[in-house]
Amino acid sequence: MARDSESGLPIEPVYGPADLAGWDPAEKLGEPGAYPFTRGVYPTMYTGRPWTMRQYAGFGTAAESNARYRQLIAHGTTGLSVAFDLPTQMGHDSDAPLAHGEVGKVGVAVDSVEDMRELFTGIPLAEVSTSMTINAPAALLLLLYQLVAEEQGVPSARLTGTVQNDVLKEYIARGTYIFPPAPSLRLTADIFRYCTAEIPKWNTISISGYHMAEAGASPVQEIAFTLADGIEYVRTAVAAGMDVDDFAPRLSFFFVARTTLLEEVAKFRAARRIWARVMRDEFGARDPRSLMLRFHTQTAGVQLTAQQPEVNLVRVAVQGLAAVLGGTQSLHTNSYDEALALPTDRSARLALRTQQVLAYETDVTATVDPFAGSYAVERMTDDVAEAAVALMRRVEDLGGAVAAIEQGFQKAEIERNAYRVARETDSGERVVVGVNRFRLDAEEPYEPLRVDPSIEARQAERLARLRAERDGRAVESALGALRKAAGGEGNVLYPMKEALRVRATVGEVCGALREVWGSHVPHDVF
Repeated sequence: MARDSESGLPIEPVYGPADLAGWDPAEKLGEPGAYPFTRGVYPTMYTGRPWTMRQYAGFGTAAESNARYRQLIAHGTTGLSVAFDLPTQMGHDSDAPLAHGEVGKVGVAVDSVEDMRELFTGIPLAEVSTSMTINAPAALLLLLYQLVAEEQGVPSARLTGTVQNDVLKEYIARGTYIFPPAPSLRLTADIFRYCTAEIPKWNTISISGYHMAEAGASPVQEIAFTLADGIEYVRTAVAAGMDVDDFAPRLSFFFVARTTLLEEVAKFRAARRIWARVMRDEFGARDPRSLMLRFHTQTAGVQLTAQQPEVNLVRVAVQGLAAVLGGTQSLHTNSYDEALALPTDRSARLALRTQQVLAYETDVTATVDPFAGSYAVERMTDDVAEAAVALMRRVEDLGGAVAAIEQGFQKAEIERNAYRVARETDSGERVVVGVNRFRLDAEEPYEPLRVDPSIEARQAERLARLRAERDGRAVESALGALRKAAGGEGNVLYPMKEALRVRATVGEVCGALREVWGSHVPHDVF
């Protein structure tokens, strides 16, 4: 009996040679590490070394998050991934009225260079790769990280990591934007230019489909809208006078991994193929690294259930396997209790152990692209790629990603798919173990990790002390220089760094930019 994939594409009960009739392996596949990179961006993939095991963590104060990072490193994490709280993501200080009740809740509170210093106390920034999930104020957090590295005596040329810096998907799926699209894209281009000159090994953006998937996007929608955003960023940088091969090798992507393993593997392979062709044919990229779609993966938080949460261990293992078989460059595996609360130390360790079992106890790292030549996966890869390209053309027909966002196109398409999934779940057509089938009469007790509510008051005290001790005139002068740069055409990251160096806060710097650029106010297009 045939069934449809998550993207609504048919999955046949049996695939065979006829499904690849007229199929040209040279055009579709290439060799691993060669155009069109369907089989992976590196010739040896995991046969040389496994992916980066990058666990996403951050909560409460910088000191508490620092303790969690040290534990993860001790347990074998090879890369850190920082979660910031909502006030930080929105460019507000912890003592701002709008921050009330949210300080330290979904990530760590970072208000100034002092918090960033405490966040990485005892962690050698020359040796660790750090990813920061921050978008609208991405430039600020990157500069704070650079300032702390300078205090450690680490040259900026040695810093490695990624800043998410993908504001377009915020207008589509998340809502943690600050400025309107035009100045936001300018800020993105400034980050590209700054890192090319100052932090050359840093990945300047992680163009994200993950949050679209969490909002309800199908696999096809996830890669189509993400790659369309990527095209918009490349166009912005080229229009600002940058050569595509100067910045494209540092672009990276961020996708979800669902439990539907075969379609997820096909999705990752299709995304690499599409991006390579776009960069070669539309932008004329010549450096092979500019054609490579390198990506981080996180297992699907939206598929975790509060009912029978231990079943999430199985889901995460399958999702992690899908990411690995799809050729991810780094991976975060969710903790089984995240549908209930912040992960405990034990559950975070188990999530990391899941990756380590995949890397060291299975044979999936013994060969490159294990599914290559599979009738089913090759046909599904073609089907996903064809559907995604068709959806990308619809975005182009509307004027590109920004114009489509302003017309509400991506958001409406994602919401339509989310409604379909919810309807199928409610009817029982889509099985969710422990939720609509195989339920328990009573759930077992669980003791969640709770964030201390006094964090907000303590952060406010730190801010009051900082403002009393710093040179207020130096701060005002630096913020004035930032406003002047924002009103002109120069790169705003240089005056921004000086403002942060003299201990201006995240909220003050974002406030200065708001004065010049304004704030984005969404409008209902329906």
